[in-house]
Amino acid sequence: MPLSPRLAAIVHALPITPYMRVLEIGCGPGPAAREVAARLDGGHVVAIDRSAMAVAQARAGGAAEIAAGRLSVRQAAAEDFVLEPGEAPFDIVFAVRVGALDGRHPDAGRRAWARIAAALAPGGRVFVDGREVATPSG
Repeated sequence: MPLSPRLAAIVHALPITPYMRVLEIGCGPGPAAREVAARLDGGHVVAIDRSAMAVAQARAGGAAEIAAGRLSVRQAAAEDFVLEPGEAPFDIVFAVRVGALDGRHPDAGRRAWARIAAALAPGGRVFVDGREVATPSG
């Protein structure tokens, strides 16, 4: 599935460097995560979505990137996400049209921001709908 022009503009504007760890929240079928993974050489994208169907689609569509070690896909809601034991934090976190982060679901948003802050590397950056946002401490 190709990126829509809007999603392509958002993804291409992310300040990705080849060795970054990137978290996409609300990956859907995974086109943005695959596009980010293509820009990495030694880095890694973790793409999450609350939907089992979206996760299955993202895994199927991203099989090459997963096999190359540049992409992982997990089923998790933003407000429930935690780093796995021993997992390094993320340099970039991004989300597009995620209700917990764009104000549509404030209660989930408060929990999600705490989870994001806990998973972000020192100096890490967060982008929601193409705009960089300050990360509330939780």
